[in-house]
Amino acid sequence: MKAGIDEAGKGCVIGPLVVAGVASDEEEKLRELGVKDSKKLSQNRRVELAEEIRGMCKTEVLKIFPEKLDEKMAVKTINEVLKECYAELISRLKPEIAYVDSPDVIPERLSAELEKLTGVKVLAEHKADEKYPLVAAASIIAKVERENEIEKLKKQFGDFGSGYASDPKTREVLKNWIASGKIPSCVRMRWKTVSNLKQRTLEEF
Repeated sequence: MKAGIDEAGKGCVIGPLVVAGVASDEEEKLRELGVKDSKKLSQNRRVELAEEIRGMCKTEVLKIFPEKLDEKMAVKTINEVLKECYAELISRLKPEIAYVDSPDVIPERLSAELEKLTGVKVLAEHKADEKYPLVAAASIIAKVERENEIEKLKKQFGDFGSGYASDPKTREVLKNWIASGKIPSCVRMRWKTVSNLKQRTLEEF
């Protein structure tokens, strides 16, 4: 059995980091389903495919919420946090080989480190979700899980856009939260976006 691993929300400033693993012997069936990089699919299609992937593959999901992520990032980089998550998912899925979308600029280094941690053959590559159906399937599961969590947060904290710093709506809402002195727990406090906006907001006063 082979596995694919990918994440969603690595770069967002609001909401959790979600890492998913998908294991199966049915790579060809995933191709036939139309599984591909989640960014190239509509939200509705991702939801449909996620259900089908869960029905035919073994899936595992890890979610790290902002407060926990801030805690981890006091002593680790985001890539080190991801490496730990990847190792955890590989250990749970127990594949013969795992394909991983590499956050490391040197994918071979990540492969070697994960192999050492798990005892499983690992192939880490950039844009692995475009090449391996299992990684694309993992990217779909991760994205759908993150979108579900974002919707829950919006019910609690109001509409803050996508949660990514590149989104003007997210930046505007963050700015207002910072100015009010009440930053909710869904915000990643260790992100540069927050410290930059804090500085700018202080200067505006």
